[in-house]
Amino acid sequence: MSYILGINIFHADSSACLLRDGKIVAAVEEERFNRIKHFAGAPIESIKYCLDYENISLDQIDYISINQNSRSNLLSKLLYLLYANPGLNFLKKKLKTKLKRSSFMNNINLPEKYGIFKGKISNIDHHLSHIASSYYISDFENSVNLSIDGFGDFCSTAWGVGKGNKIKIDKKILFPHSMGIFYQALTQYLGFKKYGDEYKLMGLAPYGNPIYMEQLKKIIDIKNDGTFKLNLKFFLHHKNEVNFKWKNTSPLFSNLYSNELIELLGPERKENEKINQYHMDLASSV
Repeated sequence: MSYILGINIFHADSSACLLRDGKIVAAVEEERFNRIKHFAGAPIESIKYCLDYENISLDQIDYISINQNSRSNLLSKLLYLLYANPGLNFLKKKLKTKLKRSSFMNNINLPEKYGIFKGKISNIDHHLSHIASSYYISDFENSVNLSIDGFGDFCSTAWGVGKGNKIKIDKKILFPHSMGIFYQALTQYLGFKKYGDEYKLMGLAPYGNPIYMEQLKKIIDIKNDGTFKLNLKFFLHHKNEVNFKWKNTSPLFSNLYSNELIELLGPERKENEKINQYHMDLASSV
């Protein structure tokens, strides 16, 4: 009998998932225990729940799988640092998060009754993890697979084909271009500042009409083949001005958009400001 414990750690919606012989037997998010929405710390209670559900200990786990691999897109990361020079603060924040993940992987501290982990730790590329979590539990023998995200392992979008038990990634869109960042930035601009508020923009969109497409085409350039690029003058995420907080609380972001976006679209909506037709039409356009 083989056990794999999958962990999402130091990222929004911290969670754990247990597989027995390739089948999911337990999965839960940490926020269900601590009642902190989108909790972004270590999923200790989630891990304990999964082990208790199956009545096993850590020494029976063959693999712990982490949905992040710092070696993914390594050359692209180095080239970006060389040519873009994003700043010391930007690098320090990224390194701090990496070290937090690494220290937890090597020191999984649970009560003594859960035993000691003796298996292997497997770091899986972020977007490969997204795709695998859908493809491997589907009924498809083969499929086209697409992952669109904010960022994970220096990548925002990845696609390819799954055949049998193999997944092949054919192409990626790398940092700093991201459809997720575009969507989150416009969500913030419309006054929805909390992490995960994008559903509010989605819910607002049907009340408007997409009459601001020409303005948005100045922000994001979508190519005929489906690839895209952001006009980075409208964004801050690639600079060191953006503050990301991944503490044992709900994740917090400062604004991802620059003053140029306000100059293009007009005054941003304040959090408690009444929603008007302009906001609805812009949401529809996004």
